[in-house]
Amino acid sequence: MMEEVKEIGKRLMDLRDILEITPEEMASHIGVDLEDYLAHETGQADFSFTFLFKAAQKLGVDITDLLTGESPRLSTYDLVRKDKGLPIRRRDGFDYQNLAYLFKGRILEPFLVTAKYDPALEEKPIELSHHDGQEFDYILSGSLMVQIGEKIETLHAGDSIYYDSSHGHGMIATGGRDCLFLAIVTNTQFEERKD
Repeated sequence: MMEEVKEIGKRLMDLRDILEITPEEMASHIGVDLEDYLAHETGQADFSFTFLFKAAQKLGVDITDLLTGESPRLSTYDLVRKDKGLPIRRRDGFDYQNLAYLFKGRILEPFLVTAKYDPALEEKPIELSHHDGQEFDYILSGSLMVQIGEKIETLHAGDSIYYDSSHGHGMIATGGRDCLFLAIVTNTQFEERKD
């Protein structure tokens, strides 16, 4: 895993250098301090999905470019077989599979997401984030506690929720087991901030 993190950091640094973007500009765009940014770029810190998404946005590349070193190249369709999505394990407690990573110019980001159940999270406030666009989540198995603004909803298999993701939102698995869900996020200017 650490070798993969170093490779992503090297691609990030190389692209930033080519585009003559300073580390300070990148850190500011991503919303982290310079020291934290440089730790990621040198492979000393693992990446969150949000960090990678914002970095790709600033660099004008697809997130797939940073993760794999290859650009999406399909324009008619992208077939992803079961368990063959691009794995992204970049947030504690959440495993993502990008289900359209080879399709260039995506306007949607479809993910199969596993939210790991952690009983300690049920005792804490849900961590909220904001980003431009909209999101649709469809629960395949398990239960997901979703907070949007001050409102909290619990979703079960077969339930779905569609929301304006510029409002504070966050989620945790609940009910004693992991939750598997389909998340579709519009690929717009992604400006996330923590509440």
